[in-house]
Order: sequence, then structure tokens, then C-alpha cells
Amino acid sequence: MSSTKDIDALIEMMAKLPGLGPRSARRAVLHMIKKRALLMIPLSDTLQNVAATARECLNCGNIGTSDVCDICTSHKRANGEICVVEDVADLWAMERSGVFKGRYHVLGGTLSALDAVGPEELRIPKLMTRIADEHITEVILALNATIDGQTTAHYIAGELETRGVAVTSLAQGVPIGGELDYLDDGTISAALKARKAL
Repeated sequence: MSSTKDIDALIEMMAKLPGLGPRSARRAVLHMIKKRALLMIPLSDTLQNVAATARECLNCGNIGTSDVCDICTSHKRANGEICVVEDVADLWAMERSGVFKGRYHVLGGTLSALDAVGPEELRIPKLMTRIADEHITEVILALNATIDGQTTAHYIAGELETRGVAVTSLAQGVPIGGELDYLDDGTISAALKARKAL
């Protein structure tokens, strides 16, 4: 029986994280072991807490520790603007920029005929309900500049055509094929400020 079985298992699990391969995972695990009291034990406790408490916001789809996230419950954010994003990483990228002061809606993906993902598989029906219930006056489509992202944006814009809601999208500056999570705060900020009607 290997004396490093548990350590090897930890390295293997870490290597499955985005941005980490086997080599990076080994370095990270070795560093945590060397700094056990400072890093590994607190990390273990925090992972257990997050595993027990993390949940999806019932309203917007953000990840938090309560049924409805802080953004959705904030009265300051109820300004009539809702920013539609593909996933939670995109919401967090927008929040890092510190520019947008409205609320969000996470679709959970994009429309894709190839993968048989239609509006019902995404949170598009919930978005339409929120627009009416929350008296939304502007929908900002901050979807990734990919074919599926643009298809989804056009679909949502078409659905909102008769609802008397302004529909805008992020301005150019977000590169084609680019994903929000990989953009710097300045690019996101400039794109949001220069958004345009569809």
C-alpha cells in the first residue's frame, strides 16, 4: 500500500480544477502541506462550509449562501436595469468591474441547436417573468461574443420587442470569441458604458 495514496488522490482532484494541470496541482499540494496550519486546515474548513451552504439564487441564478442573493435583495440595485449573462463567472466578472449597479440574470448557458439547448433549458422564461414583476426598463445583454452567444442575444431581443423594454448589448471592445471571465476590468467597464441598442 502506497504511503502517498491520500496525497496522490488530492493532487489528482486538484488537477481537475480549471487552470491547473498535474504539475501545477503537485506544486499547490506540496505548498499547502508545507503550510498546513496556515493554508491546508483553514482551506479544508472553508471547503466544508461552502459545500454545506452554497446554493443558487432562486431569483437570478447567482451563487451565494442564501436562497436569494445580496444583489437581488438590495433595494439600491432595483433601478430598472437587468444585465443578462451566460453564467455565474460572467456575473462575477461584471461585478469586479464595479460599473454596473443594477441586477443580473444568469441564463445558465446559451441556445445551441447542435446541443439541443432551447429556451426552456435555459432561464429565459424566468427572465421574462422577472422583467414584468420587477418593472424592468432596460435589459443589457452581456453575452459572450460567440456564435451561440449572439444567437441567444438575438432570440431574447426578439422576445422583448413588444414589451416596451429597451434592449442593449455590450459595445465592441469585447473580442469575437472572447469570454467575459477572461477580460480585464477596464475592457468590461468600457464595453458596458458604450453599450448600444440591438
